[in-house]
Amino acid sequence: MRALILVWCVISCMGAVAAPAVAQSPTISGVPILPADHVWNTRIDHLPVDSHSAAYIQSIGPNDPLKADFGAGLYRGAPIGIPFVTVRGTQPLVPIRFQYADESDPGPYPFPPQAPIEGGKLSTGDRHVLVLDVDNKRLYEGYRCVPFNNGRKWLAGSGAVFDMTSNELRPAGWTSADAAGLPLLPGLCRWDEVAAGEIRHALRFTVSQTRAAYVWPARHKASSNTDPNLPPMGQRFRLKANFNTTPFSPETRVILIALQRYGMILADNGSDWYISGVPDDRWNNDHLRELAQIKGSDLEAIDESSLMIDPDSGQARQP
Repeated sequence: MRALILVWCVISCMGAVAAPAVAQSPTISGVPILPADHVWNTRIDHLPVDSHSAAYIQSIGPNDPLKADFGAGLYRGAPIGIPFVTVRGTQPLVPIRFQYADESDPGPYPFPPQAPIEGGKLSTGDRHVLVLDVDNKRLYEGYRCVPFNNGRKWLAGSGAVFDMTSNELRPAGWTSADAAGLPLLPGLCRWDEVAAGEIRHALRFTVSQTRAAYVWPARHKASSNTDPNLPPMGQRFRLKANFNTTPFSPETRVILIALQRYGMILADNGSDWYISGVPDDRWNNDHLRELAQIKGSDLEAIDESSLMIDPDSGQARQP
């Protein structure tokens, strides 16, 4: 009997060790940032390398460095990165008119009059505005946002609304506030996550040239170039598993481990290998510059098609 009990205990313990970890949603102000089984929140360190990986890396730049497109302080008078703001469900809704209205979710949006704009009030760039309604668990995002009448109405290039409790993707072929038709906020690197010691989601990044195509979970292309060596929107990359992260600062290591476990998703045309994040004066810019030690050749494109359950859903099979 003792032998049987011992064997049972060993098997039970082995099973406990082998059991996969249960995924958990990242949160902001207690709001889950998409379901735990959403593809943004799913580990991809077990997935195979994409057959086009070498070509994609070569086209982007195997010797070009990673760069944190966020940090502390100001650059040209504006915070560095893509800001966001949280509001309550009582935030007044304001009308918003879109240049690309046929692919935008209509207003009104709960944009505060002084909602932070990417690049600052005078920015000539993407001017993203990200607003998270923490009571209704909805994310409102706009591209090329300009306030009028002291913020009582807005003009934008495009806009999208996301239910943070849903895996539903935007209609196929639709943009969002981002070129790939994806939400921005779930892919931003945030100081609070790094300070807590773990990032549990993929990161957003850009490259200068993309192909006229998109792959799940992206919904939109932003190029007319059909060169098969260029990556499509939505292509996921990761830091190679054998890359040694130990020499880096603790903050940078958290980012690098996330890049090994969750990778990064190509979401827009921009500078090559630029990772997006939220501006925060607690960042150490010297530590963020350590990312430049990672070159394109240290990365690989991965094939995550096996995770897809439904092409119109972000729900992913869990490892």
